This record gives sequence, C-alpha cells and structure tokens, in this order.
Amino acid sequence: MGEESRINYYILFQNYTQGMLLHELLREEHISSRISPAPRSIQGELGCGMSLLIQPEDIDRVRECIEKHHAEYYDIAALPCQINPRRNKFC
Repeated sequence: MGEESRINYYILFQNYTQGMLLHELLREEHISSRISPAPRSIQGELGCGMSLLIQPEDIDRVRECIEKHHAEYYDIAALPCQINPRRNKFC
C-alpha cells in the first residue's frame, strides 16, 4: 500500500493534559502513538493543537484502552497519510 493511500488516525483533545494522559496510558499498554500537531483541516474550534497519531493497525487496541481507562478525548479522525517520506530529499 502506497503512503498516499494509507490512513492515519488522529486523536484530538480539548487540552494538552488530556493528550499527555492518554499518551502515557498507551505507553503503559505498549501501544504505539506519536505526539503530533493536529492537522489544520480537522482542528476546527479546538484550542489545543496537539493530537496523537495512531497507525491503522493499532486503532482497535487504542479504542479498547480509552474505554478501559475512561480516557478523555474530543474526537478520533481518520485522514489519508499526510507524511511525505520524500520531504527534504533533493536528489
């Protein structure tokens, strides 16, 4: 599957504290997540520009972790991959 057709999941938060708490819970459960800026196309009215970037193969485990720990979050958005692996390559 090419990078351009891959789906990434972004977990959005009302505030930074919620994001860091979920990031720690996921780390404790050995689930991969990356702190990422919230994509502008989905940030909307949120004051917090932080999101957690989740790979598609981990999203079910992430949802289970959120439910198990009653973690707070605003929304989970699925977007096509916006990471350009050729960025900053000039040759």
